[in-house]
Amino acid sequence: RHQGTFALGHQHGDSNETSFIHRTTPHLPIWPPSPAPTVSATSRPSTTPRPVSRASSTPASPPSPTSSATTLTPSPSLPPPPRPPPRRRAKADVDLAKADVDRGRVVAEVRAAAETVGFFQVVNHGVAGELMEEMLAAVRRFHEEPLEAKVPYYTRDVASKVWFNSNFGLFRNGFRSPEANWRDTMFVEMFPEAPSPEEIPPPCRGVLEVYAAAVRRLGERLFELLSEALGLPVGYLGRDAGCMDGLSLSVAAHYYPACPEPEATMGATKHSDPSFLTVLLQDTSGGLQAVLPRPPEERWVDVPPVAGALVVNVGDLLQLVSNDRLRSVEHRVLPTGAAGPARVSVACFFRHAYASTRPCVPVVVGGGGARAAAVYRSTTAGEFLAHYNGKGLDGRSALDHFRLPAAASSPPPPL
Repeated sequence: RHQGTFALGHQHGDSNETSFIHRTTPHLPIWPPSPAPTVSATSRPSTTPRPVSRASSTPASPPSPTSSATTLTPSPSLPPPPRPPPRRRAKADVDLAKADVDRGRVVAEVRAAAETVGFFQVVNHGVAGELMEEMLAAVRRFHEEPLEAKVPYYTRDVASKVWFNSNFGLFRNGFRSPEANWRDTMFVEMFPEAPSPEEIPPPCRGVLEVYAAAVRRLGERLFELLSEALGLPVGYLGRDAGCMDGLSLSVAAHYYPACPEPEATMGATKHSDPSFLTVLLQDTSGGLQAVLPRPPEERWVDVPPVAGALVVNVGDLLQLVSNDRLRSVEHRVLPTGAAGPARVSVACFFRHAYASTRPCVPVVVGGGGARAAAVYRSTTAGEFLAHYNGKGLDGRSALDHFRLPAAASSPPPPL
């Protein structure tokens, strides 16, 4: 695979900016896209990947990519999708420190990203660089412990505040994924009521609570900026739309081990997030991609690591309550190559609990303050999550189920 070297960011002179090591990585273009993209000379991943299956999961013996029992074997029912090459794009981070001196500009940058590609990276965000590094290191320590240390956290009961699994798409009853994933995940429900310290795995105890609280504070700022981007009062999304009021903040600590045959599987299957907003901390490995659905075919772009940055993406629920103004875009993670090292990331999902009856109502104020027709029917976060989990990853957006008939004939325009 042809390799190219790209700088993974720049210094911003803030205490929360800790320099990551520059790496030589496969086809890491720059994010987010510019209006006039140029194509980079990148390698073309295999378009005829072989299928993969994973060991069956039992509570007594959780499967793991790091376990010698896990092998790649033929399974016609689990074919990974083709992987078109990504496109090189221009980078434009959102510097939140500038919101104090030029808020209008920062709001415009957030609006441009959230209304078009649904992804942006924030720097000078107030989450200390040392805390981010400690969080990644703690997650790595947990996942690289002996299997017997992780068995107590393995469960199929996703109502638990803390659980560990391998291959979520095959792990959860009733949830369907088109292929197996080469990934382990530790999941912790941190808000509104965090688990006791004793329930959190020792390698993550202490640092996880501090990190989740810092990201929650960041979320409040982001929802204020997004409210203003929609031309609404600063507290609308957080309070009136319920993005922060009644919040359930979930943390998914992912581990993508080195894969002996990366062309035969995926790190994470193509999906959108059933959240209002997702804030992602990723290490320097790369592999995260987002899709731009421009006819006649999908176009993938890399979301590369940027020193000191956090990745923010719009979730399905925020697209619904914004009445299609903000875009929830599908994304995926390519598996880590055989040479490694393992990729680590920490995703924080701003959503409501699965049993929530809090209404999710589209705001019908369009651009410039003009009144717009509702695109979606009103629902609850619980109803939406039940539908999302029931349909599985079948290639269709969960939002289609809630789209009103008049709007169904004219879906959102291509990006």
